[in-house]
This record gives sequence, C-alpha cells and structure tokens, in this order.
Amino acid sequence: MPNDYHLADQCFLTGLIGAPIAHSASPAMHERAAQALGARCHYHLIEVAGADRDKLRALLDSVRLLGFAGVNITFPYKEAVVELLDELSPSAAAMQAVNTVVVRDGRLIGHNTDTTGFARAAGDLVEASKRGPVALVGAGGVGKAIAFALAHLGVATIRVFDTDVAKTRAIAAALGSRATIVAADDVEAALRGAVGLVNATPIGMLPNRGTPVSEHLLHDGLWVADAVYSPLWTPLLTAAKARGARVMTGRELAIYQAADAFELFTGLTPSTDVMGKAFDAVMAKRYAATNAA
Repeated sequence: MPNDYHLADQCFLTGLIGAPIAHSASPAMHERAAQALGARCHYHLIEVAGADRDKLRALLDSVRLLGFAGVNITFPYKEAVVELLDELSPSAAAMQAVNTVVVRDGRLIGHNTDTTGFARAAGDLVEASKRGPVALVGAGGVGKAIAFALAHLGVATIRVFDTDVAKTRAIAAALGSRATIVAADDVEAALRGAVGLVNATPIGMLPNRGTPVSEHLLHDGLWVADAVYSPLWTPLLTAAKARGARVMTGRELAIYQAADAFELFTGLTPSTDVMGKAFDAVMAKRYAATNAA
C-alpha cells in the first residue's frame, strides 16, 4: 500500500439483502472494523421479503449503480442471485450459492464466505474428531457452503438430510469426488455413525424456538454446530450441551464470514477481535432487551 494512501479518505457503502434481517449483527461488525482501520463504512440493511427474479435483478442493479462496494446475501436468496451476477468465484460457481457480491468496475462478482468462514470456525472440532462423518441438516445455500467447508477440512463422508432430496443431490454433484454425500431419509439416519452435527436451517432462529434434532439423538460423542446466531444459544445447542456434546454457536461463523466479506469489499484486512467485540456488544444488548421485556 503506498505511503500516501489515506484510509480516512475511504468510505465504503456495503449492505445485506435478505429477510428477515433486522436482527443482523453485520452492520456493527463491518462499521466497527472500518473505524478501527481508520476508514469509514456504512452497512445498510436491505430487507425485502418474497422477491422474485425481476425484483432481485432490480435490487442488484441498484447496488451496481449507487456506488456500493458490495453486498452480502442471506436467506432466502443465496442461490437465487447466482444467475443474476456477471461473474462467480470458482468456489461459488462450484456450489451455485453466493453470500457476498463484490462490485468491481460495474460488474457484480459472487463469492461465498460462508465456506471460508465455517472452515476457520470449525477446524479444531473437525480435527479433534479425526475428520469423522458429519451429519448436515439443511441443503440450501448455507448448507452447500458448509458441505464445501467440511470437505475442505478433510471430512470424507457427509450425511445430509433435507426435505427436498434434489438439494442433497445438487450438493453431491457439486462436490464430486471431494467428499461422499449420503442422502439420509431423516435426521436420525443422518446422525447414525456421525461424530459431528451441523444445523444449516433457519430452525431455531428467533422468533422460531424449534429444533431440527430431537434431544434424545444428542450425546456426548458428538460435536454440534449451529449456523443460527439469533439467539446465540439455540434450543439445539442448549440441549446438545446438556447432553455433554461439544458445541459451537453461530458466533464464530458470523465473525469469520463477515471478516472475509469485508476484505473482499474493501481490500483491507479487518481485525477479527474488533469484529468479535462488535458482535458481542450487539448480542449483549439484545439479551438485555429480551430479559427486560
């Protein structure tokens, strides 16, 4: 970076497209990360429910025209945006799911930092369990990304359950020989012989208080991770911890995927410690508000 380059002169417009997203900690993480680097960032929540192809295209065209450095994409649009972009990174092209869109010279380029973020977050759990089989519940956009991360971490067998079997087949086709995908008939079948479990569905995200896995299927021989972070301790993780399982909340995935996205948007490397403190502050405020209600 040239010596005369002034970060204070840099202001990045970024954001998030999805629904529901009012709970997102991303604005705090991205804006605080920029501030710590001496730059500025405005991270705008673009909550649009039920957008069809034409509306999504209009949203992305607005991102292109209004000077955004990029936007994150979340549920339910991670797969729907793929065909609307100008270019995809190799990993995003392979999985056909995008959570980060970068604007470069008027072109929209899709990436997936759910994959890199989950790999960073879950690496120790996977290594400690000797890269044994993992049960993955949910084969949508985030499920695909997590399957790729698990394969990258050396997990040879991923047992996937989704009510839409076609989505499981799509993951198997995308991964090819990188991992063996077993389509499970139900959650119990997915967990048979597994050493790890990942919830990649929105089940458990507030205001939903459900769980994708019955408590009796959890045990102390499992590690359990949840992609949901609102609440941080989902019913699944609370039950898993009570059963003696090693658990990973959605905190680490949220922070690491945000850090990777921030770097793609800005070209700057953020502090994950700073982003983590911003995330924790948001969650603490939310917890206090909930208890006061």
